[in-house]
Amino acid sequence: MLGILLIYFIGKRFYDLSEEYKQNKWLYAILSIVVYYVGIFSTGIILGIIISLGIMDIDLENSLMISLISLPFGLGAVYLFYILLEKKWKKTVVVVKDEIQDIGKNIDE
Repeated sequence: MLGILLIYFIGKRFYDLSEEYKQNKWLYAILSIVVYYVGIFSTGIILGIIISLGIMDIDLENSLMISLISLPFGLGAVYLFYILLEKKWKKTVVVVKDEIQDIGKNIDE
C-alpha cells in the first residue's frame, strides 16, 4: 500500500512540473515512475555484483532489508531526473510580452 502511495506522489509531482512548463503531462508522470523502477533495478544489479565478488555479505532472503536498501537509490534517480528536467525546461521558457500596452508607440522606443 505504501508503495502505491509513493508511486502516486512521484507521478503527481512530475505531472505538476510538466503542467507548469506546458509539457506532455502523462508522458512525464509515467516516465518518472519508470525512472524510479530503473533506479531500484540497477540497485539490485549492483548488489548482485557486490555479493558475487564477495565484497559484502547481504541476506537475500530478507526482502524488507533489500527494499530499504534500494528505496533511496530509486528516489535519488527520480530526484536527479526531476532536477534535470526542471533545468532544461527553465532554459526553454518563452516569456510572453504584453503587447497591448505597446499599441500606438513608435517602434524605436
